[in-house]
Amino acid sequence: MPPVATPKLTILLASPRGFCAGVDRAIQIVERALEKHGAPVYVRHEIVHNRFVVQSLEARGAIFVEDLADVPDDRPVVFSAHGVPKSVPAEASRRHMLYIDATCPLVSKVHRETEHHHGVGRTVILIGHRGHPEVIGTMGQLPQGAVLLVEDVDQAERVQVDDPDNLAFATQTTLSIDDTAQIVAVLQRRFPRMQGPRREDICYATTNRQAAVKAIAAACDAMIVVGAPNSSNSMRLVEVARSYGCPKAILVQRAAELDWRWLQGVSRLGITAGASAPETLVEELITACRARYDVAIEETRVTDENTVFKLPRALVA
Repeated sequence: MPPVATPKLTILLASPRGFCAGVDRAIQIVERALEKHGAPVYVRHEIVHNRFVVQSLEARGAIFVEDLADVPDDRPVVFSAHGVPKSVPAEASRRHMLYIDATCPLVSKVHRETEHHHGVGRTVILIGHRGHPEVIGTMGQLPQGAVLLVEDVDQAERVQVDDPDNLAFATQTTLSIDDTAQIVAVLQRRFPRMQGPRREDICYATTNRQAAVKAIAAACDAMIVVGAPNSSNSMRLVEVARSYGCPKAILVQRAAELDWRWLQGVSRLGITAGASAPETLVEELITACRARYDVAIEETRVTDENTVFKLPRALVA
């Protein structure tokens, strides 16, 4: 009896994918803090939304907490890449704590924008997802009630403002470009004098990863996004794949959790990764595919990324 032929699988690899400059910087901050101050170093909230990254840092002595009250006064604490409300560093200062802010510079840009608009008397509409740490941090830059959150087109149609002539909007950095454009269009129709950011708030990495998925989605029978379910940018990649011609799209955190029956009948598989997922997890998934298939890889690159963010001075010296 002749041997059963190994099924063929073409992997369409989206690029750019995986770590962005803000995530890379945040992880380096925790690593440098551990080197400089020794373990433990506390981190308020997951430094980035990826369990593999968090567990790797825990193994080196990082302790992740959700509340500053769980951090001793005499140990360093790092604030996550998503940003924090102003009340958090204020409390850390009151307690004379050593804190290091790992907020992504592109998130900090949104913070500065909202503060500027508030300072000149504008109400700020923030487009984002309720409960996401980045949204909590951005809204926490201003007094309670100064920012109105809009999550979708329906809310954009219904939001009420006291002074439509003194209005501005900002957005979470990890949103769907297409969905956000629709929300902004509704707001601009309703409030023609509304001010917007000088440069788009959705970050370059989110934009590039969504563009790469759009470039390959229609050519794929299925797509896997490597990322965490609490990662906004990763979840948006699944949505983009489904919207651009690949309805069979899922999110997985590790290759081990993939049900391989899901790939029955698939000959062209798209793979990408959210901005907080390390490349090693993509390689792990490809290796798992090679164990089951005769794999050929086609990489589609829509742009090159060379953005690098500097580390805080306190960790460089």
